[in-house]
Amino acid sequence: MAATADDTEENTDAPDSASAPRRRGTGRIATAVSVFGELLITAGLVLGLFVVYSLWWTNVIADRTAHKQADKVRDNWAHDSGGPGALDTKDGIGFLHVPAMKNGEVLVEKGTSTKVLNDGVAGYYTDPVKATLPTTGKKGNFTLAAHRDGHGAKFHNIDKVKKGDPIVFETKDKWYVYKVYAILSETSKFNVKVLTQVPEESGRKKPGHYITLTTCTPVYTSRYRYVVWGEMVRVDKVDSERTPPKELR
Repeated sequence: MAATADDTEENTDAPDSASAPRRRGTGRIATAVSVFGELLITAGLVLGLFVVYSLWWTNVIADRTAHKQADKVRDNWAHDSGGPGALDTKDGIGFLHVPAMKNGEVLVEKGTSTKVLNDGVAGYYTDPVKATLPTTGKKGNFTLAAHRDGHGAKFHNIDKVKKGDPIVFETKDKWYVYKVYAILSETSKFNVKVLTQVPEESGRKKPGHYITLTTCTPVYTSRYRYVVWGEMVRVDKVDSERTPPKELR
């Protein structure tokens, strides 16, 4: 039987009325997905900028600050009338040289607070139980810390240091030369025993002239601590040309 005009109109109208709600629902989902995607892209950009700031720009700022402070220290040494061994604990007491790290000279300042280390320097522990400056001539442990990532990242390549490598601490009138003898690649950040005057965790049992370098590990985290121990092998006087010891040539 042939379809009438009314039948044709009904058949034509039915699909349109049924598909309209589906089209509206699909449109809402597409819009939501689009908005969510844009939010993810924005979040990714913000996160990326934060990473750039943390791992690159803070290095730039810290290095600038450290260079200015280092220049001030050397200028003070050049014009200082305080005699041999005079220290300026406000601007810095000397420079750490660790060839294996390939980080040049690192200014050493008093304290290990975030405020100090964020200036792109190494800081020495001031607790008398944990630290003895080599300039005193007394036996003990010269304990230092620095950032591994961001803010200068002066100890970023600490994992490149091996047993037998030299560590040199430069002051106004002396070069203190150490030799690495032990490394602890991971320990709790609460393990203060690595900083004791006789660092028994390094294998030493008797007082001596030690140096300890500490920083965060693994890279880009602060979950654990990486520790390098050295023992003094000699002290060289600084000559008029400030000729570095053979370990730095």
